[in-house]
Amino acid sequence: MRESTIAPWSSELPLSALIARAVERHGATPLHFHTQGGAYTCTTQALLREARAICKALRAIGLRRGDVIAIQLPTQRETALLYLAALEIGAVLVPIVHIYGPAEVGFILRQSRARFLCVADLWCGTDYLERVAALGDPPDLERVIVVGDRAPSNGVTFGALQRLAATTHDQHPAEAPAPEDICLLLYTSGTTASPKGVQHSHRTVGAEWQIPFIDGPGPYLTPFPAGHIAGFNFLLRPFVTGTEMVFMDRWDASLAARLIEEHRVRLSGGTPFHLQGLLDAARHDGRSLASLVSYGLGGTGVTPEHVALADHAGFTGTRAYGLTEHSTVSVGWADSPFDVRANTDGRVQPGSQVRVVDELDRDVPAGHDGEILIKGPELFVGYTDTALNAAAFTRDGWFRSGDIGHLDEASCLTITDRKKDIVIRGGENISSLEVERVLATHPAVRDVAVVAQPDARYGERVCAVVVLHEHTALDLSAVQNHFAAAGVAKQKTPEHLCIVEELPRTPSGKVRKGDLRKQLST
Repeated sequence: MRESTIAPWSSELPLSALIARAVERHGATPLHFHTQGGAYTCTTQALLREARAICKALRAIGLRRGDVIAIQLPTQRETALLYLAALEIGAVLVPIVHIYGPAEVGFILRQSRARFLCVADLWCGTDYLERVAALGDPPDLERVIVVGDRAPSNGVTFGALQRLAATTHDQHPAEAPAPEDICLLLYTSGTTASPKGVQHSHRTVGAEWQIPFIDGPGPYLTPFPAGHIAGFNFLLRPFVTGTEMVFMDRWDASLAARLIEEHRVRLSGGTPFHLQGLLDAARHDGRSLASLVSYGLGGTGVTPEHVALADHAGFTGTRAYGLTEHSTVSVGWADSPFDVRANTDGRVQPGSQVRVVDELDRDVPAGHDGEILIKGPELFVGYTDTALNAAAFTRDGWFRSGDIGHLDEASCLTITDRKKDIVIRGGENISSLEVERVLATHPAVRDVAVVAQPDARYGERVCAVVVLHEHTALDLSAVQNHFAAAGVAKQKTPEHLCIVEELPRTPSGKVRKGDLRKQLST
């Protein structure tokens, strides 16, 4: 077992109090939002003041401590305001990634029992109100807040919310949330067919925001969407750390290169997909990345070559490892030797503990692979579906990451494989089982297995290996049309189709997906 030195942070405050204290110290921290509607710059102090006004309006329309508010918005000023206001009230915030369609969003709303849903009316060509109409009738959903000019019958526009805030007197503010209250509920695709609800408390999120993570002062450019755990943390962490941030509402490599040049961005990070896109765009557009000092890489498919790619571009590449359940397990630092930065996923974070065990949960020696078990102050408190917790935790409270790797004597962690049956495409987890269940409903499909196929751009892509019924045919176009009709996120649609006579199986009948992955990687 490796345990790093525990830092003297406090996670015994509700997030609103933690943020308020920090903003008193560095409220002049700039935040730069670049969206399809234009650019907007403000300070953390100004945004927090505006969020408190929105808080009054949300209370006026019925949001209370413990209520669930789901927010499917890109990274923009309104998203930050709603996040901050929900935390101030003590509501349970459910960020939803923008790629999720009516099928996933409907499931999340029903399982979380969300009373409020916040969406854009139209963003990047997608009519989110059409998606809302396709949700059916989630039984607990009472109100839809729309960032835009249109709203459904049970809706209110964000502009109307602002006007209400200007005329509302919050005479009876509710009791402040407690540190152990659930404040964040994120849905992530794992080995189950439906997204899993990951519950975080004010205490676990507060710990994450105070653990050293960013390699020096900003500006920091983040590519992650606000509905993702990394995007959520980057959007609100600067209120606590005082780090100047540059945000984009969508990933655009050319825009990222321009913003790095314009804002003299020192730090950034993302998946190999983001790094390669950034370098290609800078080269194509003639942009300078000279201000960049380091670039943190995470997600699947990070190799020593990616770290070297960053180094050769003039800034230091590092690697990191984390999960929705435990945001930051290990981090690489720019002052480490190349061998450490390139061949490990960094040192275990302050306060976190990592064990590497065999199939009988026995600790293995340093340098030997095994399953990664994790503990730490930022570890989530459990899944919404409590039936999943028995398999997720050991009897003494260690979280089973489902990833395979090893520790060295310097407490550096290296992930080498994973047990989880997922595809990580461009940093987003996609449940193989979920894709299989959709594809299994196609009349031509008799048997199916979905695996990750290596991809130079996205790290991995979704590959469907299918056995067909006799006298039927299937091509990739038909598969894509089938998924579009099912209403699931486009990113989950198979990008490669392989038709076989039979799937390889173990004597017990389990599909040997390791064999399929090896075949597809050659």
